[in-house]
Amino acid sequence: MKARELRELTEEELRKKEKELRQELFNLRFQKETHQLENVMRLRQVRRDIARVLTVIGEKRRAS
Repeated sequence: MKARELRELTEEELRKKEKELRQELFNLRFQKETHQLENVMRLRQVRRDIARVLTVIGEKRRAS
């Protein structure tokens, strides 16, 4: 997910997206520990997406 796409969302939508990503990260970690995860790079992608969402939320708060 691109930061440009995230900047178009409202803060409420960003919080919802963060919650979804954190749930996905939990599921991926669980799959990894049970040796069911096929694409381990997805863990890195989700962590970075969470960071992007948090960065955009911070930008929006500082702007207002």
